[in-house]
Amino acid sequence: MKAIIIDDETLARDLVNRYLQKFEQIEVVVSCVDGFSGFKAIQEHQPDLIFLDIQMPKITGFEMLELIEDPPMVIFSTAFDEYAIKAFEQNALDYLLKPYAESRFDEAINKALEKRTVSVKDNKYKLLQAITSHASTLDRMVVKIGQQIHVLPIDHICHFEAQDDYVAIYTEEGKYLKLLRMKSLEASLPKEDFVRIHRSHIINVKAIDRLELYEKDSYRLRLKNGKYLPVSRSGHSKLKALLKF
Repeated sequence: MKAIIIDDETLARDLVNRYLQKFEQIEVVVSCVDGFSGFKAIQEHQPDLIFLDIQMPKITGFEMLELIEDPPMVIFSTAFDEYAIKAFEQNALDYLLKPYAESRFDEAINKALEKRTVSVKDNKYKLLQAITSHASTLDRMVVKIGQQIHVLPIDHICHFEAQDDYVAIYTEEGKYLKLLRMKSLEASLPKEDFVRIHRSHIINVKAIDRLELYEKDSYRLRLKNGKYLPVSRSGHSKLKALLKF
């Protein structure tokens, strides 16, 4: 099995390498110090397993994982229990709460060896939804175009649109796609700035130009960029409550 270690702490990377020495079935192909280099390494080496720290500079382990279309097995490691790891424990392969004992590490590795033939792709939605639903309010989103990673401040986003299994993210600079469900996205957005106006649309209230009567008892929103979006009855009620009109 090919493995990649992604952790910004030198001691943590060294510890994983040392604990792995007795597992001849696993080869560490590269160690990475942040999510950017980790993402590139996964694309290049296509590992079977990654050891992923959560809190890292530049982008977090969660944000990096969201960018991987066909994720390998993941063993999370973290020193911060506020990330509610137990909420997605059954969807990740395992997690290690720092500092962890060698016996606990061995337990996680044995899980990986037992499940090496099991695809984790089907679990990605469950994992990402658990991450999103238990995360704090979003202040940015990480997306990729080709091999480039973009960090979008949440207040730069005009609106979101559901598109099959993805969410389209619209900014003044362009459109980005992210594998995500609207329900979990809605729950993690700042409630004072974003409102779901339709089952397929969430808008930033700062992007609104005006609300128009479209047909009898039917409304639509005109955004400042000139785009029109439909407003459902429940969306109209949410708008009234938020904007107090």
